[in-house]
Amino acid sequence: MAMWSARHPWRAMIGWLALVVVCLALGSMAGTRQADSVDYRVGEAGRAEAIAADAGILDPLMEQVVITPRPGSDTIDRAAATAAAQETAERMAGAPSVGEVGETEWAPNGQAVLVHLAMEGEDAEISEDIPALLDITADVQKAHPQVQVAQTGHFSMGQGVSESMAEDLATAERITLPLTLLILMVVFGAVVAAGVPVLLALSAIAAAMGLSQLFSHVFPSVGANNSLILLMGMAVGVDYSLLFIKRVREEKARSGGRLNQEAAVLVAAATAGRTVIVSGCAVVVSLAALFVVGDVVFSSLAVSSISVVAIVMAASLTVLPAMLVKLGRALDRPRVPLIGRIAGRSAAQDGPGRLWTTLLRPGMRRPVASLVAGLALICGLGLPALGMELSSTEVSTLPKVEAVKARDRMVEQFPSQGAAYLVVVRTDDAHRGELPDAMDGLVRAAGQDPLFGTEEKPKLETAEDGRTGSVLLHTPYALDSDKAQQTLERLRGTLVPDTVGAIPGAETAVSGDVARNADVLDSQMDALPWVIGAVLVLSLAVMFAAFRSVPIAVVSTLLNVASAAGALGLLVLVFQSDWMQNQLAYDSDGFIVSRVPLFLFVILFGLSTDYNVFMVSRIREAVQQGRSAADAVQEGIARSAGVVTGGAVVMVSVFVSFMFTNLLEMKQLGFGLCVAVLLDVVVVRILILPAAMKLLAPVLWWPSRPHFARHTGGGGTAVREAPLTASQPTR
Repeated sequence: MAMWSARHPWRAMIGWLALVVVCLALGSMAGTRQADSVDYRVGEAGRAEAIAADAGILDPLMEQVVITPRPGSDTIDRAAATAAAQETAERMAGAPSVGEVGETEWAPNGQAVLVHLAMEGEDAEISEDIPALLDITADVQKAHPQVQVAQTGHFSMGQGVSESMAEDLATAERITLPLTLLILMVVFGAVVAAGVPVLLALSAIAAAMGLSQLFSHVFPSVGANNSLILLMGMAVGVDYSLLFIKRVREEKARSGGRLNQEAAVLVAAATAGRTVIVSGCAVVVSLAALFVVGDVVFSSLAVSSISVVAIVMAASLTVLPAMLVKLGRALDRPRVPLIGRIAGRSAAQDGPGRLWTTLLRPGMRRPVASLVAGLALICGLGLPALGMELSSTEVSTLPKVEAVKARDRMVEQFPSQGAAYLVVVRTDDAHRGELPDAMDGLVRAAGQDPLFGTEEKPKLETAEDGRTGSVLLHTPYALDSDKAQQTLERLRGTLVPDTVGAIPGAETAVSGDVARNADVLDSQMDALPWVIGAVLVLSLAVMFAAFRSVPIAVVSTLLNVASAAGALGLLVLVFQSDWMQNQLAYDSDGFIVSRVPLFLFVILFGLSTDYNVFMVSRIREAVQQGRSAADAVQEGIARSAGVVTGGAVVMVSVFVSFMFTNLLEMKQLGFGLCVAVLLDVVVVRILILPAAMKLLAPVLWWPSRPHFARHTGGGGTAVREAPLTASQPTR
């Protein structure tokens, strides 16, 4: 692929541009299918909603307009509030997607009023109509400044969070792009060489965003897809380009001018290009493990991430070689003063740099001590992960947009709007006559239980066939409170089995926000061992297939686990306490968002395998050129350390921008990735990896043997030649 692209550069570049345009066009024509409430159904809660929907008794999703005292006042203007509620009800009655406007409801303390809006239609259609409803709410607010009028609900909160994420994404781009360019200019010492990786990454991101829209019709979009595509695209795209370009410059410098640009590109393709393919495959198979969870969020984000990595791999072997050939000497223009000369000398030197040789010396000279010290440090940092508290609570982790603030005020004034449960029961024809009495028995049992003490009357509903019924029970507790968890346990463990569950052959299920969050967490925890197992097995398989070495595959996998463990420990240390709240701008609720550890583990495994492949590839090249096993380890790691460090710095610059978002989940993920990459490079690659490789040097390539470069040993026996290197000029 690279050879064809290098010899037909204009065709390759035009073909790449056409691919990007086609991906964007297909995505635009297909549009984005957003995940709806059906896609998010999980566990018993999802089963309850499915049963109720099949019977036609599932309540529609609601939006509420909350009218409270104006900011700075503790007492509501009742006349203004009544007028605002009346105008809201009148104007919303004819609004699109509003099926019914409920009766105006006053808070128990008389300091707030609520207008209920029952929505109708498909989720996507309602989402499109939400801006019009928000405009009505805003108009009512302008007409009645004596009170505070705001809209909340599933759709309005989703709209607000999406807008907030779009602003955060734009901020991340403004931070990431200039910072990445600056870092690359320091690495390459030239403006054009720094711009090529960024241009390649951005074009790959654009193509992946188009494909993501297309794939959303199979794996619905969950809203954060573009954010993850940007994160992965910039990290992997710049990383692979950096590896390829530095290898081209290195080969030209080492050949003493005997290789022209096209020949240097082909040599880089035979070495760094193969490394890119192996690394990309490792990232892809790691991300593919997310499908094991069987959750719409993980499947959707896995598809988007895999798409951008695959596109970057293709770009690295097509448009990148073509661009490098056409740029020629212009790649190193214009030179950055002083930095350009340093970068040029670094590329021209034959052999590993003095800095990296010095840094790697402890691990090579005292491998046992270095290995023990490095592992002790990683284990110490990872210990806090044993006390990790996970929660899938959604509302408390959302950015504090206006709709989320309105919901907080609503729950404060209307306790019955907090944790509510939908109990669904389905019987057979022989026992449907027992259903009404059993439902009444559940209401009586809940009324006698102190945990369910509320003035809100339960709502009972029976399907037309008389076989399916539902009971809506209210509690006065916040969704993420301990009391809410106790009510769920009481309901599922005692109240339901003793009443509606006592009907012979009856199928019962409990839903509601608390039940849904608990089921999501249980589902993720059940899938966690399978995801970890899949990642470990796939990682071992990729590394063994690439290098035909059991020790290398095992060591690489274990080092990836070490990096992930250290990152998770630091994540718990920071986000489950409040000592960094002001610096990182978050409110600690004492838990980690349940999706973060899974994503963190999978992404880190893929990216860490990148670095393993980079370094082991150079070690194998050194062995193939006739170095002893120990010398090859030192030379291979030292030669690749600069690329790994440069790529790591770029990755950190990308990941750190996500720590400035308002979404706690993205903030935690960005922090975890940043510290993991730093640990991986500073501790694992400099201290632990050299020591482990040195100790395993005698059996490092078991059960295979690498093919050595042609040289004559003591017995004069010639061995097979290595692949093309800079010492073998080509046209």
